[in-house]
Amino acid sequence: MKKEIHPKYYKTKVTCTCGNSFEIGSTVEELYIELCSKCHPFYTGKQKLIDDSGVINRYHNRLKKNEDASKTRIGKKVKKATVKAKKVKKEEK
Repeated sequence: MKKEIHPKYYKTKVTCTCGNSFEIGSTVEELYIELCSKCHPFYTGKQKLIDDSGVINRYHNRLKKNEDASKTRIGKKVKKATVKAKKVKKEEK
């Protein structure tokens, strides 16, 4: 390896919010994480509430906004029919 072009490699201490800690190799000296294999629902089989209510609320608001907009839109067939009707009226005059 060439000297001085690679980042320094540390034995990193990883600490989870549940209190679990372990060491890995990384270019960062310390890591703090929210979920690890000791507390993640996939590995434990237990349901854990993660604070994502803001994400869900934003999704529901966006969905409601799109539904409201779709109620006011006119479909392509209706638009074509109105344009055609206007042309027919113009030709009759």
